[in-house]
Amino acid sequence: MTRIAVMGATGRMGRILVEAAQRSEQAELSGGVVRPESSLAGADIGEVIGLGRASVALSTSVEAIIDDFDVLIDFTTPDVTMNNLALCARHGKRMVIGTTGFNEEQLAELDGYADQLPFVFAANMSTGINLATNLLKTAARALGDAGFDIEIIEAHHRHKVDAPSGTALMLGQAMAESLGRDLKRDGVFERYGQIGARSDREIGFSTIRGGDIVGEHTVMFAGDGERIEITHKASSRLTFGNGAVRAAQWLMDQTPGRYDMQDVLGLKG
Repeated sequence: MTRIAVMGATGRMGRILVEAAQRSEQAELSGGVVRPESSLAGADIGEVIGLGRASVALSTSVEAIIDDFDVLIDFTTPDVTMNNLALCARHGKRMVIGTTGFNEEQLAELDGYADQLPFVFAANMSTGINLATNLLKTAARALGDAGFDIEIIEAHHRHKVDAPSGTALMLGQAMAESLGRDLKRDGVFERYGQIGARSDREIGFSTIRGGDIVGEHTVMFAGDGERIEITHKASSRLTFGNGAVRAAQWLMDQTPGRYDMQDVLGLKG
């Protein structure tokens, strides 16, 4: 039984992760962490989020419960996640990271932990979006250099703070690699004014923020006379929670390294 602790356990995504862990027959919810100033510290995590008594008290510190879990699931902020990664490395724990918005320096630092602990780092934990990623690699190879322009449109709820979404960037990077392109150079994240004609190598991004949209991603291959679109729509955040718990269980048999959901789902190779 994989013992799981959830960072940010009473937040929007944290509650979903707690529910997913509680529902799993192969995992055990053994810890939840809230902000140091939270009035919920010490309360039963299940009662707080409406799942019934879980006999797990909310803590204000990962270090305080470090002996209580095997895997920490963290969908918080880059600074918090980096601190937790260092802590888990020191104590021989594993991590599932769904945090987005890392800068280049943080991503480089994150890579440095690959020889210290096994961790899964993925912008999107859903099975569907990871299958779509594989389909897009194939589509990009067939269409990207055959006169089809690539555009990525993503939509999320009004509270999401980073743009484009980590998932949109993941999709763009997968297609760029398939085509031998550099997303930093060929990705176009803003268009305004007299920008001139579109280049053949561009991978365009469009961002929508509004309401309670869970997450929608469409990749458009637009050619002369025809257009192909591959779309993934998430209707419940529980799909991300279930994926994270699946990743946590998978990590128990892995050696130190940086993994993603393609590894977890066996889609590589």
